[in-house]
Amino acid sequence: MTDTGLEFPLSTEIALLRQSWWLHDARWYQAVKSRLGQDVANELNAEVMRFVARRVATLYSRRHPVPAEPTPQEVAGTLEALARLMFSSMVRLDSADFDDDGTWDSVVSEHFALKMLAASRSLEGYQCPCLDLRAGWFEGLKVKADDEVVACMRDGAAACRFRACLK
Repeated sequence: MTDTGLEFPLSTEIALLRQSWWLHDARWYQAVKSRLGQDVANELNAEVMRFVARRVATLYSRRHPVPAEPTPQEVAGTLEALARLMFSSMVRLDSADFDDDGTWDSVVSEHFALKMLAASRSLEGYQCPCLDLRAGWFEGLKVKADDEVVACMRDGAAACRFRACLK
């Protein structure tokens, strides 16, 4: 660990940065919703989330390249690393299984944004940008995939479940 001259360890600083980013995201969503309406807030949230995810995946893959013809396990490792990098404890990725046929099943059991939206009474009408975020990851890694939501906590499921199939 490098001495940053800060009073907290670097890992604490990174956690604080992630928390602040999520807080910014929540406040931004609320501001757009109150000024321009929920449809616009949902549309812009998805657009921005896709952009950020694509950018993070692109930057990450420069340091940790994915081969031109990646195996499912190579893609899985990178996707799990991206999820942990972007979310930390704010969103809990419980499992991510990548089958040999290129199917990636992942389960998220805790989602900070949904908790905060519920607490602010803004959950109704909110559209999760999860598939846009994941599409950004695939684009940034230059991996083609069909992706779907199998279950969503927003709709009352105990956990969010996703399935992506590599092309």
